[in-house]
Amino acid sequence: MLKIGTLVDGKYRVLSEVGRGGMSVVYMAINEKANKTWAIKEVRKDGVLNFEAVREGLIVETEMLIRLKHPNLPSIIDVIEDESTLLIVMDYIEGNPLSKTLAEYGAQPQELVIGWAKQLCDVLAYLHTRTPAIIYRDMKPANVMLKPDGNLTLIDFGTAREFKEKNLADTICLGTVGYAAPEQFGGMGQTDARTDIYCLGATLYHLVTGCNPSEPPYEIKPIRQINPGLSTGLERIIERCTQRNPDDRYQSCAELMYALEHYEEIDDRYRRKQKKKLGIFFTAAACSVLFAAGGAVLQVSAAQMATDIYQDKLDEAAKTVDYDDKSRIYQECIAIPDKASETDAYLGLIQLFKEDDSALSVEEAKILVKQIKNHKAQLLADPAGYAKVCFETGKLFWYYYEYGDANDNQITRMKSAVEWFEDTIAHAPAGDENLNMARVYANVGAFYRDISINTVEASDKGQYRPFFDNLAELMDAVAQREDESEIVRLELLELARSSLQQYAAKLKIDGVSREEMDAMYRQVSKVIRTIETTTDKTEEKKRSILSLLDDTRDAIDTVYSTDKEVG
Repeated sequence: MLKIGTLVDGKYRVLSEVGRGGMSVVYMAINEKANKTWAIKEVRKDGVLNFEAVREGLIVETEMLIRLKHPNLPSIIDVIEDESTLLIVMDYIEGNPLSKTLAEYGAQPQELVIGWAKQLCDVLAYLHTRTPAIIYRDMKPANVMLKPDGNLTLIDFGTAREFKEKNLADTICLGTVGYAAPEQFGGMGQTDARTDIYCLGATLYHLVTGCNPSEPPYEIKPIRQINPGLSTGLERIIERCTQRNPDDRYQSCAELMYALEHYEEIDDRYRRKQKKKLGIFFTAAACSVLFAAGGAVLQVSAAQMATDIYQDKLDEAAKTVDYDDKSRIYQECIAIPDKASETDAYLGLIQLFKEDDSALSVEEAKILVKQIKNHKAQLLADPAGYAKVCFETGKLFWYYYEYGDANDNQITRMKSAVEWFEDTIAHAPAGDENLNMARVYANVGAFYRDISINTVEASDKGQYRPFFDNLAELMDAVAQREDESEIVRLELLELARSSLQQYAAKLKIDGVSREEMDAMYRQVSKVIRTIETTTDKTEEKKRSILSLLDDTRDAIDTVYSTDKEVG
């Protein structure tokens, strides 16, 4: 076994063990030069019977993943083999498997599950449209990682295979009982794209009902027998996915995706509403002239009532000091009919989460993201308002998000914030006050999101100059402002300091002069001393930055040690 602290292949420092299977151990490691976290899967030859067969399977799996590029799939970076072990270096996926979410919280909300279903359907469609097609064959909650940003990653390709027509030899006992399609157990036909559709249907069944199909009584019931409040449209989709005969299932992920996007339209309640609306239409048409004036009055009255309730709740939230009550009231505001498009309650939640111990917890992040994404269509009725909510959400993640290892938290925060700043850019009107800063934040965040891969692929040259310019603009616009919160200023100062120390050599190569680096260093050194801290957390952050200034100075001096000294 690898020892904690071991340096693998001269690049990867082993930090901790994160998982263990029947024949392998998975570790978290860091490439110290690139400041990037990876996962290392170790398979020891002396711990596996018939290692050559296992090795062949692992090589097939890694070669398959190396060729694939999709946001919901992990990337394989390196394969290292010596006399005793086979090591596979891959993306370290932050988050937890959906099986853990089910174990902790039980059945998941229907709308959330449908959103996950679309992501999984999209990645399966990608696999099925490769040449040759790749059949995953082991879709289940344990093989789906839920990341902090709400996106999913499909892991464990040990049973995946490339589709070969009329090849029946690949169907024997591959998959997990309960989730696997009947044809995966031999004698019932060949596995193909419809096999993955069955597995996805079984997975959705588990997620939306909390009932595990791989446990007694090993069956998939109509979901509304378990929870009558669920959609008959979703029930029909899951039932069709999990038909025993592949010909009776959806025949492609594209067909399934269409059904998921229109599940409400095949819901019995939706159809009854449509029929009812049709009857009402003819009745209303005959009476429209008579009731036009009265209807207008009622409509105005209802709208005014909703506005009054909304404002009363906002006032109540402003007066409430209890954190839980405040959070609940803001969420009730958003739930008021016709008021989900108003931004005040979202911005109130953001401010609450920011002020609560100066940190955004994972649970708070889930609440906020759910509220925004579930009501995005209503918010987009006012693009400028939606852009403001996205900008403030991006800043909240950037400066306050508490997720993952403390050593990697700042980079995690920036990565999690990028999509919100990109949404700001996409929807803010020309001349919006936040538009330029959103671009700066997005550029810096995208740099940290992509730089480790670009470094590995030796395609990072030319990226450090624009990164430095964006960072300098951020420093001038935010760090200098005395009216900005101390945690925001301190986090930005640390970002600038650590960037100078870590990337000094790269910055020099990309044309950043010593004078420019010295100027940013002096700015950090000067501003940090002007900040009056008010909490233990910010005082500790300030002391840490001050203690590292000499190391940063040394890093810059080392890079320019052969150059003429600046006076």
